[in-house]
Amino acid sequence: MNFWTEYERYLAHFEGYLQKKCAEMAFRPEILTESMRYSLLSGGKRVRPVLFFSALEALGCDYHGKENFAVALESIHTYSLIHDDLPAMDNDDFRRGRPSNHKKFGEANAILAGDALLSYAFDLLLGECGRGTGFLRAAQALSRAAGADGMVAGQSADLLYTGENGGEAELLWIYRNKTGRLIAAPLIMAACIAGKYEEEAEAFGLELGKLFQITDDILDATGESEKLGKTVGKDAAEQKLTAVKVYSLSGAQDKAEKSAARCRDILGSMELADTAFLSGIVNYVLKRDR
Repeated sequence: MNFWTEYERYLAHFEGYLQKKCAEMAFRPEILTESMRYSLLSGGKRVRPVLFFSALEALGCDYHGKENFAVALESIHTYSLIHDDLPAMDNDDFRRGRPSNHKKFGEANAILAGDALLSYAFDLLLGECGRGTGFLRAAQALSRAAGADGMVAGQSADLLYTGENGGEAELLWIYRNKTGRLIAAPLIMAACIAGKYEEEAEAFGLELGKLFQITDDILDATGESEKLGKTVGKDAAEQKLTAVKVYSLSGAQDKAEKSAARCRDILGSMELADTAFLSGIVNYVLKRDR
């Protein structure tokens, strides 16, 4: 298996479907549709849709015909980025190498674009629930991961501990909720639809989310704005609670290696699944430079 060939296969399929869904959008006023499309179509790694498609295949399921779940995932992720960039949150002027939504359309319209994308995601999910119990449970998994028992709680804690003296316990709680829950969601959703390995999928997803956030913290300290497509050095400037702050840079790099090893151990326990691509995802997240 060539990891990047497979990644591009999943990515191309998702991008084609997303383009189709965005072309169907005709919300009024026009600025709402324009601002939703602006952020949805701004590119990025599309890690969550790729995880969903690849996890389905790893568990013996065809991902074709299940694309609305992937669009719902990316819609929720995109809404979170729009709101995260706002002056009241992380106050970032750039996202994926171009102006943040609020710099392009204004703060009020950016808030509404995020709200609209969240609602759009649930409209897509509700349309899939009648296909069977596994589909219903997959929709519920994403709903729980996105809200007050998941990503939103993590974002709230991230703000709470900015400039405060939080330690490792608070950091890991933020990681689990702000990032981990929405990274785990596509894996749990695939397991629900396939009807197997739900516990392993959740454990792997949460650990992968932890690894993703550790490397994100490292890149904020060591990366390049041109590659990342966003401002670097903001975590330290704003006194964010990060792996680099808690463990030091070398300590964070060691934690990343150990987290990657834990991810591989979990995949190794899934004996009836083809986890080669998911193992490649672990290596990609560990070594990424953007």
